[in-house]
Formats: sequence, C-alpha cells, structure tokens
Amino acid sequence: QVAQIDQLGRLKRFFSPQLAEVILAGGEDMLKTHRREISVVFIDLRGFTAFTDQAEPEEVMEMLNAFHAAMGRIVVAHGGTLERFAGDSLMVFFNDPVPMERPAEAAVRMAMEMQQAFVALGLEWQKRGFELGLGCGVAQGYATLGQIGFEGRRDYAAIGSVTNLAARLCAEARAGQVLVDRKTMARIETLVRAAPLGALTLKGFTQPVPAFVVEALQVAA
Repeated sequence: QVAQIDQLGRLKRFFSPQLAEVILAGGEDMLKTHRREISVVFIDLRGFTAFTDQAEPEEVMEMLNAFHAAMGRIVVAHGGTLERFAGDSLMVFFNDPVPMERPAEAAVRMAMEMQQAFVALGLEWQKRGFELGLGCGVAQGYATLGQIGFEGRRDYAAIGSVTNLAARLCAEARAGQVLVDRKTMARIETLVRAAPLGALTLKGFTQPVPAFVVEALQVAA
C-alpha cells in the first residue's frame, strides 16, 4: 500500500489525479514507448524578458510561482498531461496516456481558460509597473510518446513535429491570443468563433502553415 501511494504520487507529477489512478490500476505498461495522435498546447509569457531585466529576483520567483499554480490547476481540471515547466513556458498534451474522445476540444478549452485566468495575474503585475501577457499555440498530430531519462529521474515525453508546431504557433501568438493549426480547427470549428490568419512561415517547417486565432468559445444553445 505504501508503494502504491508512492507510485501514485510520482504519477501525479505528470497526470491529473484521476488519470494517475487509472494508470496505477492498469500498470506502467501504458507508459512504454508508443505512437499516438495527440493535441499539444504550448503557452509562453509575453514581456517576460523585459520583466526579468527590471524586476528583483524575488519578484520573478513570486510571479512564476503564481503563474505555475494558476496554470497547473487548469491543466488538472481539464485532464491534460503536463510534459514540462520551462520557466515562463509550459507544454501540455491530450489523448495520452489515457485516450479521450475529443482531445482537440479539451486542449482549446484549456487554452481559453488559461487566457481568462491570466487576466487577473496580468492586472496584478501591471499595478507594479510590469506588462505581461500570455500567448498560446495548439496543434494536432502524431507523436512518439514514452519515458525518457535515466534511472532515478525519468520524465514522460512526446516527441514529434506536432510539439514543434505548437511551440511555433505559440511564438507567433500575441498576448491574449490562442492560435491553432488546420487539423485542430477542423475538429473544433463548430465549437468556437475563429478567424483565419493565413499561412504562416514558421521556423523548422518547409511549407507555410495555415493558422487560425480562436476568438471565443460558442455558447451552447
């Protein structure tokens, strides 16, 4: 029982509590290397470099702790798999290790909720003289997933161009925007109000990538 509690605690580093319990019940075989279509969300702070230049280190840590706490709660609420925190950025994916029916919808709903939640954080830091915003990118595609690392320190990761695409779309997003690729848009077009941005030239991609900015979620009739 102690071993199960320890294992559940380790799994919760990556997954929402409900997913961690499912994985524990089914064994860690679900974490072995495999290929699956996933939805990837990448978020990143705008104005962070200027903020770190002007703010005291303690203020930077305070802001990051508040940012990670707020975003982390939303990841858990939507059942996402958190791959990494990297300072002012965060990567989450859906449909793995436990498949879900509508991963693209879950990804976009999470990204939109993150933008809404960040408004209060941004206003708080604006009072202190700092301008911070949140950019989001969402992409759909196949990836190879599994554990990486070494004995005593392993992470669960997604490897593939879909992760790069989400990161590049995030880099193109202005503060407050959620950008999605064409595959994601095809799966959520009846659920959102969105505007085409045209084909974007993204680093690492030989062909321009059609992208859309999600303006709002549709209100159910």
